[in-house]
This record gives sequence, C-alpha cells and structure tokens, in this order.
Amino acid sequence: MARVGKALKQVLEMYGISQNKLAMTMGVARPNVNRWVLEQRDPAGDIIFEIKEALRQLNPEAAETFVQLYLGNCDNLE
Repeated sequence: MARVGKALKQVLEMYGISQNKLAMTMGVARPNVNRWVLEQRDPAGDIIFEIKEALRQLNPEAAETFVQLYLGNCDNLE
C-alpha cells in the first residue's frame, strides 16, 4: 500500500506543507508522518481519514489532491 506514502509525499511537496506541520495538526509525532512519507509504515484506514482532515485544515486543495492521488491512478507518482 505504498500508494498512501507516495500520494502524501507528493501533496506535501506540491503545497509546501512540512511533515512537522501535518504532524502538529494531526496531533501525532513527526516521525510517524516521516515513516508514512518514506513508505516505511502504512497508516491505518482511520489515520488516512485523519490525514485528509488535517490537510483540509491546512489547505483544502491539498486534501482534494491527496484523495485524488490516493484513490486514483498512481502511475504519475512513480
């Protein structure tokens, strides 16, 4: 399920959102976000929803892009 990490990494880069900012908004430790981005660990389903909600708070467009990348075709992420 590397799709989550690839989508998250791309969205953070595209919208200039730091891993720390996302972690603070979610109320999780930054190393957790880093593990997701580096595809060392996949977030659970409920955490994926929390990622989307945190992105929505930071930048609604980033949240939409995350959902599209995660649920859509990920060929453009490779």
